[in-house]
Amino acid sequence: MRLVECGAPLELTELSLPPPAEHEILIAVEACGVCRTDLHVLDGELPDIHTPLTLGHEVVGRVLAAGPGVERFRRDDRVGVPWLAHTCGVCPYCRCGRENLCIDARFTGYTRNGGYAEQVLADARYCLALPCGPAAEIAPLLCAGLIGYRAYRAAGDAANLGLYGFGAAAHLLAQLARLDGRRVFAFTRPGDGEAQRFALGLGAAWAGGSDERAPEPLDSAILFAPVGALIPAALAAVRPGGRVVCAGIHMSDVPAFPYRLLFGERQVSSVANLTRRDGEEFMALAGRLRLASKVERFALSDANRALERLRSGAITGAAVLEMPARAT
Repeated sequence: MRLVECGAPLELTELSLPPPAEHEILIAVEACGVCRTDLHVLDGELPDIHTPLTLGHEVVGRVLAAGPGVERFRRDDRVGVPWLAHTCGVCPYCRCGRENLCIDARFTGYTRNGGYAEQVLADARYCLALPCGPAAEIAPLLCAGLIGYRAYRAAGDAANLGLYGFGAAAHLLAQLARLDGRRVFAFTRPGDGEAQRFALGLGAAWAGGSDERAPEPLDSAILFAPVGALIPAALAAVRPGGRVVCAGIHMSDVPAFPYRLLFGERQVSSVANLTRRDGEEFMALAGRLRLASKVERFALSDANRALERLRSGAITGAAVLEMPARAT
């Protein structure tokens, strides 16, 4: 399913992929998660989008063939393809262990073709070994889980943790936070009772609309919803010394707010992309803790419907495209 023009529906297209080049693997896609970042690409909200393009950066599949120099994976190995697709390895960020900020990075489903397809080529050096489980349930770990994990670490040692936007990332992160003994306060779209019940079912201490105040001050808050107006709302909810972490790649403009909301050594920060070390740590953790993804499954040809359901807030958990089983 290809993006031919920003703002237009994806089109079902047949392509021929070349043999894998050096360090590349050819992957038979089993499942690919549908992420809000895909909507930002579709809508042209990210810079330098070149079409036609195949979206999708939560890719689970099996290796069909390997190019020269591939050592980590063999034919039929299950692999995951995350958002980070390539880094330069020589810029100041790469040299100090912050490859997520590489100035020449490439990204799956944005600057490199992604997994809304039956097959995909990927740089094996940036692919991940995966925990066991159904492909559709593993796929959301590759972005919703990974970016959530990076945001979770950035939030610090928060006993009371607020999650704004209770979708794919938050429903995984809520499980991790509860296992760590933290209290989760879930903020959903106003009036979204189904999402609030979902959060409470995952052990949240409280769930309500983003226009409500939590019953207790928060130590930190993570914003998954791409709504700039939630930054001052979250600042008002955290105690002095608290943190507000913005976990999305795109957000609407932040409105002006009084300095008193920031005063008291409150902090606002963002997380950007991921490192390979993040991926390795989180996949091991997810397997050990058996984090469970709630998914709504779609056929590849239904990608446009999946995206629109995600846009409207109709998805509980994560949306995932499943590919036809390949012949053995």
